[in-house]
Amino acid sequence: MDDTIGQPTTAALIESIVLVAHDPVPTELLAQLLERPIDEIEQCCDDLAEAYRRDGRGFELVHVAGGVRLQTVADYTAWVERFLLHDQRARLSGAALETLAIIAYKQPISRAQVAAIRGVDPDGVLRTLAARGYVDEVGRDDGPGQAILYGTTPTFLERLGLRSLDDLPSIAEFIPGPEVVEALEDGLRITPSIDVDAPPT
Repeated sequence: MDDTIGQPTTAALIESIVLVAHDPVPTELLAQLLERPIDEIEQCCDDLAEAYRRDGRGFELVHVAGGVRLQTVADYTAWVERFLLHDQRARLSGAALETLAIIAYKQPISRAQVAAIRGVDPDGVLRTLAARGYVDEVGRDDGPGQAILYGTTPTFLERLGLRSLDDLPSIAEFIPGPEVVEALEDGLRITPSIDVDAPPT
């Protein structure tokens, strides 16, 4: 038997692995698995991505969350959602989206800090975001009580199609920090004046 017949190409092997992967596959891991130089793997991924675009495929190979994955073309989202969703999965509420944005731009951040910014208890929303896999515990605060600190996850990056948090739109300056909220609260708080010379009533 001729062992050279049917030998898979590097591109075919990359496609096979990425197709069955649940998460984006780092090119370093592909290079290790296929025993090929990482430069060759990255070039092959670029060639595959270009070939899919050139052929007008309904899917594309993209770099996201520190790896590569196959996904449907963004322009076809409406049709894909009709098939997958059918409104079976509830969309994130406005409160959840607001909390997720605060965490994304201010992480690592504690529950109390989120509450200070939003003005409401975020416990329920945090549980929802954690259940969806968008946020997770990333550490503990050094201060008293060692509060849990939250941050976004690779799933968050993957869903937004971002390589890293550096790719987030630059709007962090529009989200006030807890110290700003505290200053506003102190400035707006009405403290009744007490006349110490007045006789007791």
